[in-house]
Amino acid sequence: MAGRFEPKTPVQLNPPKDDPISVDELAKTDGNDGGKCYVAIKGKVYDVTGNKAYQPGGSYHVFAGKDASRALGKTSTKPEDVRSEWHDLEDKEKETLNDWITFFSKRYNIVGVVDGATNME
Repeated sequence: MAGRFEPKTPVQLNPPKDDPISVDELAKTDGNDGGKCYVAIKGKVYDVTGNKAYQPGGSYHVFAGKDASRALGKTSTKPEDVRSEWHDLEDKEKETLNDWITFFSKRYNIVGVVDGATNME
């Protein structure tokens, strides 16, 4: 089962960082103007810059520069679901969210944590 989240092409990841990233700083990393593109999940910030799906015009751009925990748990791309709160999700949605964390952690560098995040566990 663990192999189902393995990337098709092996990825060399850097050691995870725990540098604080403010919500305002995170919001600026939405890939616009060719800049960095980050997505946070449960307060951990992943660098998804190399994936076109998160860039402007991409199918997951709605997550860029935000903590997308709730939306990922609900498998939703609705802007109103792109929020950090996930504790009230149903158990199945929490499992889905944890699957996304596994998926991201095998593909993208963790570049920091959202400063003051209260949704990490």
